[in-house]
Amino acid sequence: MFEYFPGNYVWNLSLNLALSTGAVIDEVDEACRPLLTADPEQASTEQFFESWCGVAQRLAGLADADAAAGRGYSAAARYRRAAVYFLTAERMQKHGYAPRAQAYKSGLDCFRKAVTLGEENCEFVEVPYKDDQGDRSLPGLLVKARTGGRSPFVVFFNGLDSTKEMVYGTGIAQELARRGVSTLIIDQPGSGESLRLRSMTGFAESERYGTACVDYLETRADCDPARIGVAAWSLGGYYAPRAAAFEPRFSLCVAWGAIYDWAELQRRRLQQDNPHAAEKSVPHFVEHLLWVFGKDSADDFLEFADTMSLVEVSDRIRVPFLVLHGVNDRQIPVDMAQKQYDAAVNSPRRELKIMTEKDGGVEHVAADNISPTTSYIADWIADVYGTAPAQR
Repeated sequence: MFEYFPGNYVWNLSLNLALSTGAVIDEVDEACRPLLTADPEQASTEQFFESWCGVAQRLAGLADADAAAGRGYSAAARYRRAAVYFLTAERMQKHGYAPRAQAYKSGLDCFRKAVTLGEENCEFVEVPYKDDQGDRSLPGLLVKARTGGRSPFVVFFNGLDSTKEMVYGTGIAQELARRGVSTLIIDQPGSGESLRLRSMTGFAESERYGTACVDYLETRADCDPARIGVAAWSLGGYYAPRAAAFEPRFSLCVAWGAIYDWAELQRRRLQQDNPHAAEKSVPHFVEHLLWVFGKDSADDFLEFADTMSLVEVSDRIRVPFLVLHGVNDRQIPVDMAQKQYDAAVNSPRRELKIMTEKDGGVEHVAADNISPTTSYIADWIADVYGTAPAQR
């Protein structure tokens, strides 16, 4: 992984994710260089926020000028990168930090302008969804297969601290589109807009929103209802297999980063002699967990975490199943991927792929080199669905 800040995994992960989802190195350097003199043990994430937002605001201003002059494609490119920087800055902040909300809204605004002006293959959709507050909806991004007509779909969930815009930025949906597969990326409860703008917190039963997504896709004339898969990254390595285990209409599953037993993983995080298992993804990790899942204390969360386990349900997965994991994942130990694969005894076509140095993309969700992983996943899905186009 590109270690711009030696010894500061959380900051390094964040900038690598930015580079993997649309940032460019010169602008990342512009955002990070003022932070080099900060002590990694003392540096404030507010400094990080201010520096990254500064770059985002500069680019958004240039994009505004491009748009006003009729240079829509140029404006779109700048808006896209500004969105990455706004959302990177926002993701790193503690819940309740006042400027965070505006940065998030600015990121969404820039992203929408980028998609619209860039005439991208991306549709903004709302997935009907019911919860204890009644009829609601989940925000999503829909990328259609290039082949047109009826196509297979993959529903893609987020992880603990990612958003649908980040998933879109990885290029996974575009790779699938080239291979004849459409993608629906949603901000499920506990992530993105659903958490930030709609106060929808997370829970263990991911089949609840997985079922809502299948119901929605079955209403679309461009969807082949017999071929709807589910995939997710990071903590989504729990969400996707859980959904596939309990929603029988899903016809394949991809766990991009295996979360076999969430409670066990949290216990490992507390082990001082196991640093590779203890790395966190955001600076205010415990506070973030409480926000995502709507818990009042760490004890409440740990009690809840016991419900997020695939140990007792993996044998319910009866569809093709890919477990993909980086060999040097410092957040989720690689042995969880092996356990997840071994437990899915009823999958008719299961595969465990550990990304090595030779493959590329060895860190958590391939933040260090994302292209080999997105290509591998897209090829596997296209092979299962038989959609890969003949190439000369």
